[in-house]
Amino acid sequence: MTTDHFSAVAREYARFRPTYPPALFAYLAELAPAGARAWDCATGTGQAAVGLVTHFAQVVATDMSPALLRQAPRHTRLRYAAARGEAAPLAARSVALVTVAQALHWLDRTRFFAEVRRVLVSGGVLAVWTYPSLELGDPAVDRVLRQFYTQRIGPYWPPQRALVEDGYRRIALPFDELAAPQFAMTARWTLTAVLGHLQTWSGVRRFQAARGVDPVALVEPDLSAAWPSHGGPIDVTWPLALRIARV
Repeated sequence: MTTDHFSAVAREYARFRPTYPPALFAYLAELAPAGARAWDCATGTGQAAVGLVTHFAQVVATDMSPALLRQAPRHTRLRYAAARGEAAPLAARSVALVTVAQALHWLDRTRFFAEVRRVLVSGGVLAVWTYPSLELGDPAVDRVLRQFYTQRIGPYWPPQRALVEDGYRRIALPFDELAAPQFAMTARWTLTAVLGHLQTWSGVRRFQAARGVDPVALVEPDLSAAWPSHGGPIDVTWPLALRIARV
């Protein structure tokens, strides 16, 4: 059974998880067959779902966590449902596109892929993507963050994190895979935003549960000392590892 790592930080997840580039959703909509509906599986707080509504008459977004769904933005063409990705509340052959953003590693993939095959129309598209960590536009800050990621938090990442680090390359997609272009998320973030983002990491939650100490509070002085003297926001980038397949 999938462990719920994020309900306890649902508000932080909604506020500090990055948003995906609009060009990604435009590309996927062009690739998918004509259809009125898309399914965003394991939507979290809807970061991918809200990007899909521009291109589809209806988006169904599911997640196992009601707490996360309560923090997701509302839209007239967006319907949320508390459900596992392995059992979607969708009719057979009812969607043109299925997306899974930064969550495929949490799913029972055998059962999920069976659901994908069930709900997609003929020629429908599955798109999954992940990103290992943020890259900061300042070398000193980046060094502190990488040490935090690999050394302090490293032993506390769930085993599924290895799939994220590998860009999902070792996951076999049981469909006809297509070549995928490169996309990246970008932002300009303050130190406060970076610290808030760290609070949403599953490894941080596991560290705190095991040791009773907030590791983000421990790294905050080092990040603050390394932050540029202007004190303002810096560039942040998350390269996306995207895989696409057609059923």
